[in-house]
Amino acid sequence: MSTAGEHAGQAALSICEALLLAMNDRGLLPEHEIVGILHDAAATHVNALGTKLEMEKHRAVAEMINAIIAGGNSVRRP
Repeated sequence: MSTAGEHAGQAALSICEALLLAMNDRGLLPEHEIVGILHDAAATHVNALGTKLEMEKHRAVAEMINAIIAGGNSVRRP
């Protein structure tokens, strides 16, 4: 069963992706900068410290962000 936190996370991800797409569509940020933002976000989670469980969660988040980069979900590619 999903928790309120999971729903909030999914909503935040959708909103952020929509904002990145809109910024790219309007010419405010080029694709390479958007990908750079995503790389920075992933690196933050890869380098996070904490308990074993906290670090596992951070690594899972980093993997999700890297999958977004690989899939091109946050930029419109021809």
